[in-house]
Amino acid sequence: MGRVEKSESVPDVVPSDLNIPDNYVQHTLTTTKPLPPFRWSNFINDLNWLNVFILCVTPFLGLIGALTTKLRWETFWFSIFYYYFTGLGITAGYHRLWAHRSYNASLPLQYFLAIAGAGAVEGSIKWWSRGHRAHHRYTDTDLDPYNAHKGFFYSHIGWMLVKPRRKPGVADVSDLSKNPVVRWQHKYYLPMILIVSFVIPTLIPGYFWGDYKGGYVYAGVLRLCFVHHSTFCVNSLAHWLGNSPFDDKHTPRDHVITALATIGEGYHNFHHQFPMDYRNAIKWYQYDPTKWFIWTMQKVGLASHLKVFPENEVRKGQLTMELKKLKATQERLAWPTDSSDLPVISWESYQEQAAKRPLILISGFIHDVSTFIDEHPGGPHLLVKFIGKDATTAFFGGVYDHSNAAHNLLAMKRVGVLHGGMRQGLDDKSIPPSQRLKIARYNELSPYNSSTAYSDGEGMLG
Repeated sequence: MGRVEKSESVPDVVPSDLNIPDNYVQHTLTTTKPLPPFRWSNFINDLNWLNVFILCVTPFLGLIGALTTKLRWETFWFSIFYYYFTGLGITAGYHRLWAHRSYNASLPLQYFLAIAGAGAVEGSIKWWSRGHRAHHRYTDTDLDPYNAHKGFFYSHIGWMLVKPRRKPGVADVSDLSKNPVVRWQHKYYLPMILIVSFVIPTLIPGYFWGDYKGGYVYAGVLRLCFVHHSTFCVNSLAHWLGNSPFDDKHTPRDHVITALATIGEGYHNFHHQFPMDYRNAIKWYQYDPTKWFIWTMQKVGLASHLKVFPENEVRKGQLTMELKKLKATQERLAWPTDSSDLPVISWESYQEQAAKRPLILISGFIHDVSTFIDEHPGGPHLLVKFIGKDATTAFFGGVYDHSNAAHNLLAMKRVGVLHGGMRQGLDDKSIPPSQRLKIARYNELSPYNSSTAYSDGEGMLG
């Protein structure tokens, strides 16, 4: 944002990340030292004064102008239009077209977006995209130029006000170095930002309805402030407000408020999971004017090859997070003792112990019903008569076909397993309904955690 670079005479077409080590992130963090932390005692050297001027003086000038300049309706509506014009230059151009290559744009559309993006005064396409690609590659690390873990203010605007303590991680932009539109904008970026951001929004209101000052103040200066903070919210608010319906490994989140503030860039958790998708919002009713703009450009023949991540894989991401939430709920519940942890009891021992306390056999498991006899909805006599006996048939519909809740509660009363197992055909009935859908941990599914996974030398390992 706000940094103007000189155009290279010979564009770098060799990928900058071609020969980086496999452990690049750890290697870089270990072998390169960051600058000392920002200190107010050294603010003259630590602050990025160009960005300080643009980001701090501009809103001050806008406020003074608003207090001294009447806002006309024509200028008000034109300012909104111009906000979307320059904002789409960033969201549909810088972000989704050039940084993520989520669709192809015709040459006229590329020039349109490059000009519009210059009016947002956030750096050239090449500089902006290089930083944004680093943000995606190194999200939430010290190589992320606007690392959300450093705080809301830092990720929103602080990273531009202070000289970076560490160079952002390497990110290849060789494709952009070969793009003639990107090179053209990079070369003429300085005069473009002056013309598009201030001259045009001043001249149009002045020429058509005689409001030069209002055009400069509202469509120029204040509109620029709104575009800035709208875009900055993608780095800050979108990593702070909302939920993570696709992956919670990193900080990006989805929220409609962020979408409203960022011209549709607020479904950020989806975007970080599927950055090549031209959409940010996947549901028809979600606010994403950038998506609608790109779709419209396709319909009129100015855009093509709109990339959409396979729906099946999107649903997998959603399902993963839904299961993770269910797993967290599951972990807070009490479950029956694992059958492998229960004592194995012979029929004779079962008979002997049932004479001393109320034990009932159902589906091969021995249950202690002492705390439930008086609570049994069918009356205590139905339980008492099966003490020391096999009540499997009666429990599974012989006397009453019990509910899922009854099955689940019964399993919590297991105290042993009958030696010899259960009768054939009752395997499915030994598992209560809640446990049939229980989410297993990864290590519970791994064969290497099972005592039967290894052969004695004549089998799988022989």
